[in-house]
Amino acid sequence: MPEVNGIQVPFLPAGGVEELKRRPKVPVQPDQPQTSFKEIFDREVRQLKFSAHAQTRLDSRDIPLSEADLQKLEKAVTKAGEKGAKESLILLDEMAFIVSIRNKTVITAVHSDQLKDNVFTNIDSAVIA
Repeated sequence: MPEVNGIQVPFLPAGGVEELKRRPKVPVQPDQPQTSFKEIFDREVRQLKFSAHAQTRLDSRDIPLSEADLQKLEKAVTKAGEKGAKESLILLDEMAFIVSIRNKTVITAVHSDQLKDNVFTNIDSAVIA
């Protein structure tokens, strides 16, 4: 296994060890605040996400979400989580969202125009936001 600065590495970039030695070292900025991996991870886990399916539905059904809508949606998810919900139907203005509360992930989105004659299954709660 090749060695770089006393550390064995399983791979090398094109050009080998000599290329690594030629590359300029990126200086660390001591005055920049350091964010730990745990802080970044915790922030990402708490943040509401949209599945690829939900994002496709938002785009194809032309469902616009403002920053205020997102805040209301996140608040509704938090409330549902506090009550022990797992999968919720969240009604927000003229929109409906199915959300996995545990994962904080919007699974699908429906505009009021498409709500008629729909049946929502596999949910254990509903929140009117």
